[in-house]
Amino acid sequence: METRVGMYRAQVRVRYFEKAAYDLFLQNLVKGTSHLATGQEAIAAGVSAALRPDDYVFATYRGHAHAILRGAPMPAVLAELMGRETGLMGGKGGSMHLTYVANNFMGSYAIVGAHLTIANGTAWSAQYRGTDQVTVAFFGDGTTNIGAFHEALNLAATWKLPVIFVCENNLYMEYTPISEVTAVPRPAADRASAYGLAPVAIDGNDADVVYATALEAVLRARSGDGPSLIEAVTYRHGGHSRADPGKYRPDSEVAEWLAKDPIPRLRDRLLSVGVDASLLDRIDTEARSEVDQAREEAKAAPLADPAGVERQVFADGGAQWRR
Repeated sequence: METRVGMYRAQVRVRYFEKAAYDLFLQNLVKGTSHLATGQEAIAAGVSAALRPDDYVFATYRGHAHAILRGAPMPAVLAELMGRETGLMGGKGGSMHLTYVANNFMGSYAIVGAHLTIANGTAWSAQYRGTDQVTVAFFGDGTTNIGAFHEALNLAATWKLPVIFVCENNLYMEYTPISEVTAVPRPAADRASAYGLAPVAIDGNDADVVYATALEAVLRARSGDGPSLIEAVTYRHGGHSRADPGKYRPDSEVAEWLAKDPIPRLRDRLLSVGVDASLLDRIDTEARSEVDQAREEAKAAPLADPAGVERQVFADGGAQWRR
């Protein structure tokens, strides 16, 4: 039960965080664009609950949830979105490049599919060093039509790497339905057999299902039985990015998926098995307070110094040695 309540807390924290990021964007305080995971929280929460602190995680540019649930401080994440000096990357990376190596969150990647082959690297490192660490790489449905997806799966299966590939299938690759440009109905699961893997497709809006599936894959990887590919079907509540109103999606489809919101779904289930409503209400209040405090702290931080753009680029902190 503790794990399930923890997953509820994780989802609520992410939901309030994404709402804050949205509001700051509308106030012109978020620099660049941002890609929100509102509606997809159960995937990050369920998988994170199955991991150890020393496991490795890679995410896409829709990676706020993964960074936060791997322990990245909320004020620093919001500050990064706002281009502030106190941001995770000193305000230079923005929403699409969050990284928190201190907790083995190895980054969000703007280049679609690029991180899957890198995830094989940390998995191979753990295999070589004889640890039982696992690597998880999250990616979107559109990535399944990228060459790196197939290259990464092939090598991981061939070398039996301790890596778990999690497809967050929200049905749209930017503005195009994945079904219109893919030869199989399930873009990830239906390709698993080509690499000797089981075709796993789950309800990505059910944290309990995500957790159980991820835990099985994690145990498989730790025991040396190789990689897993999980397709978690979900839906983003908003557009692809904050610049996208998402009007290309049918109203009936949006309404259907809003009714499958993972947070009230888990809350109702917890209440049905005897969890006190006051506990869940307190979690909501604490999460809202945490985000409010993080937002104010980030807003009060100084903007990043433009002169810092050449720092942390080369090993000595600058490009002067090349001139």
